[in-house]
Order: sequence, then structure tokens, then C-alpha cells
Amino acid sequence: MPGIVEVFHAHYTEYAYPMHVHDVWTLLIVDDGAVRYELDRHEHGTPNDTVSLLPPYVPHNGAPVTDKGFRKRVLYLDLDSSALELDESLIGAAVDKPDLRDPVLRRRVGQLHAALARPGDELEAESRLALVGERLRGHLRPRATGRPGLIGRPGPLGRTVAHRLRELLDERVAEGVTLEEAAGAVHAHPAHLVRAFGAAFGIAPHQYLMSRRVERARRLLLDGMRPGEAAAVAGFYDQAHLTRHFRRWVGVTPGRYRAGRPPLV
Repeated sequence: MPGIVEVFHAHYTEYAYPMHVHDVWTLLIVDDGAVRYELDRHEHGTPNDTVSLLPPYVPHNGAPVTDKGFRKRVLYLDLDSSALELDESLIGAAVDKPDLRDPVLRRRVGQLHAALARPGDELEAESRLALVGERLRGHLRPRATGRPGLIGRPGPLGRTVAHRLRELLDERVAEGVTLEEAAGAVHAHPAHLVRAFGAAFGIAPHQYLMSRRVERARRLLLDGMRPGEAAAVAGFYDQAHLTRHFRRWVGVTPGRYRAGRPPLV
């Protein structure tokens, strides 16, 4: 459906997400248990029926608060959707306050998930998504700051070596790049480049690249591609390489993830 890249439901007990990034908005509700996570080097959580909106490009992790784990429902929302109007100018506000205590928003997100599960109710789902987007913009726009140099896509004056490296990694997700090549491309010493990237984004360059590859593999698997093919297209050495990192970032194997996708029509 326009505006929604992926719907993801999961129940985790011992699994913990490592630091990773998405290139879309992550709209999260936890139905049972709670999640503790770090975003922009600050710890957050999901208590008391909050709704969490994690912005694109900003590294975060996640772990259950208790040994009972957590059960969650996630919507990955398109950054460029004209219907949602959740553009990059709102990323800074989402970093400042990702957990929203809003019973109305929580109820609407739940209703949207229910509508998405019913074939034939596309108009209802689109309508509910519009209301969710409106509510989210109401939370974010009063606090929108832009915060250049932290996240988003900075203008020419804000393009540090870390931002230039991120752009290079984004351009070469599948084929990759060596540290020596990257240092030559952005005119920085390799060690300085690694430190600058970690200081700017809270994640190492290799972790950023691998999480982007996992994101690409997820989309390919949802489109029906077999894990071995998806591994090659997304830039992994082989299917075993994909499986190792996919389980680390998503919590399940690529085959199991693909089996849970909606049937192709």
C-alpha cells in the first residue's frame, strides 16, 4: 500500500537487536512486554502503551526489558510518501522524543494493523494511515529542528567526511567499498574516517553497510526472491553470509522470513 514499505509482527524472548539503521520510518507498538533501546546515544523504552517512531538514518538497537521478552507490531513507513508527509525535516524532532504517549495514536495504529490484515479493506487501511500520519505530524512539527550534522541529508556546507562516506556507502550497498578506496574518495586518513563516522552516527561504517544490505535483502525476500538470489543481489558473499547477518539483525532466518510474507497476487 502506498506509504507502507513493510508490515512486521514478531515475538522475541532472548533476541536483542544490534545497532543498525533503516532508510525508512519505523512505527512500533509493543503489545506485550517492553523494549529498551538506544537512539542517538540516549536510552529509551516502550512502557505504558507508548507508540515509538524511530527516524530513518539514525542508528538504534533494541532488547527485551525482562526475560519474558516482548511482542511487537511494526510499520515501516516510506520517507518519500506524499500521503504521510514525514520528510527529513522531522527527523531531529523524532530523535529528541521517539516515544509518544498518545492513546488516540496508539488506537489508530492498532486499527491500521487490523485493516491491513483484511484483503478488500484497502480503502479503510489508506484512510487509517492518513489519520496516523496526521497525528504523527502533530507531534513532530512543533519540535522540528532539522539538527544538521546529526542526521538527514545535509547541504553542501554540512557534508563532513562522515557524511560523504555515508553517501558513498549508500551508492555502493551491493558492491561495497574498501576502506582504502573510501579514504581516497573523501580525502581522509582511514583511521580518521572510521572515527569520524562512528562519532557522527554512532555506528561503525561496516555495521552501517551490513545493515543496509540486510534491509535490501528484506525487500527482495518480500518480493518473493529466494534467499540465495537475494544474497547475491544485496551484496552478500553467499547465502550463509546473508543468513548469519540476517539472523543477527532481524532475529529469524531469511527462509523463515520469506515464508511469512503475504502471498503474491
